Amino acid sequence: MAGSGVKTVIGIPFIHLSEINSTNIYAMEQLQAKLAEHGAAFFADLQTSGKGQMGKKWESEAGKNLLLSVILNTSSLNMGDQFVLSAAVALATYDFLSVYINQDLTIKWPNDLYWGDRKAGGILIENQISGGIWTHAIAGIGININQTRFRETTARAVSLRQITGQQYHSVDLAKELCTCMEKRFNQLMHSNGCNEIINDYNKVLYKKGEIVKLKTGNSSARYTIQQVDRHGQLYVSGGIPMQFTHGTVEWVIETKQ
Repeated sequence: MAGSGVKTVIGIPFIHLSEINSTNIYAMEQLQAKLAEHGAAFFADLQTSGKGQMGKKWESEAGKNLLLSVILNTSSLNMGDQFVLSAAVALATYDFLSVYINQDLTIKWPNDLYWGDRKAGGILIENQISGGIWTHAIAGIGININQTRFRETTARAVSLRQITGQQYHSVDLAKELCTCMEKRFNQLMHSNGCNEIINDYNKVLYKKGEIVKLKTGNSSARYTIQQVDRHGQLYVSGGIPMQFTHGTVEWVIETKQ
């Protein structure tokens, strides 16, 4: 890959951990201790302190799901391309899941995997910046695989088993996901890779062209989802065109009558 003298492959080595606080924390510790580099993947059967977006905790039954963190060398990317990397990881996860789910699969901005209106997986990317250079990213991915019961707070969650009726071997699936990540990461490294990734992302954007209810502060309104740009801004229309930054707006779930 660009920025590295040694050809490495995402998913090699593949480290299988029975229990860990968080695969993202563990991967970052290994990177900072110079015990791991680009491509190293860390899979856990159980996370005791799994991390989700916006400081939320990622819930997962032991041995039931796919909990994976991968180290990525980002030194040949620009600091402003952090969302594009996030989109590439989301697309890799989409590519992987689309092998098993043949319809209703989308990416909900910024990087959740949805089947219909239910969440099948999520992504958390944490960055290492040194001397003003974005050197590495830890891409953490959680996908519901064999779990069939979820807490009320995650009642809108759905697993691959619930969708297909089949049971899966999560470790094998995690290795398949690494192969998908390798392809998308290589695409990202090409000269026009960033634009290609964003174009592909918008093709599978959740609720694109549909009217949704969004809340900003204490007010909410209905907007039509348009697209997301390479900086992660969500563009909507509704009276006047607007754009939102992740963390400044909430989706309002409306129960169908």
